[in-house]
Amino acid sequence: MLSVQLQALLWIGVIVIGFLSVNKSTYANLFNTPARQTGVFACALVLALLWRIKAGILPGLDLHILGITAVTLILGWRLAILSCVLATALLTAFGQIAFELIAVKLLISAFIPVLLSYFVFMLCYHYLARHFFIYIFVCSFLTAGVVACVNIILGGVFYYAIGEYNWHQLTENYIYLSPILAFPEAMLNGMAITVMITYRPHWVKTFFDKDYLGS
Repeated sequence: MLSVQLQALLWIGVIVIGFLSVNKSTYANLFNTPARQTGVFACALVLALLWRIKAGILPGLDLHILGITAVTLILGWRLAILSCVLATALLTAFGQIAFELIAVKLLISAFIPVLLSYFVFMLCYHYLARHFFIYIFVCSFLTAGVVACVNIILGGVFYYAIGEYNWHQLTENYIYLSPILAFPEAMLNGMAITVMITYRPHWVKTFFDKDYLGS
């Protein structure tokens, strides 16, 4: 059971990141472009479905495919945040996420993975060769695997910090599974991005033909 103070702190983090993600030009383009609206809602639905298929040994510590990296590359980090909020709202409405856990889920399993995915993309874009395979294997495949591990580790650290579980329970029943989940996460995100930039590259906000196919 999370304390009122902790929940308030988590909600402040959610609100701050959500507020920073709101950009006038981004949302003006969203409201004026039906195709972009469809993309945001479609990504939200896919995320909700992926997050619904979960397994867990310890209460509160679920294992599931995130799909965050692909969504971030497709929509950009601002709209990826919006898509995650919509997916979380949908799951909450169907009773899949307890109200007191909404802020935890948003921060650890959505917002931080989105920001980390976009941060790695920006590093790759500015410091690595802008090549088709760099985009697929580093920005998507490898990043998704790392994000999956970070998500599980952060969840474990959070529940350890609040005294819900001891470190032995977490390492033996949860954290050690991070490398196992990393590969399917990487494969799913990598395959999704490969298909998208092959058949619908104009739908992927972070993929630029002149940069990745011009050389």
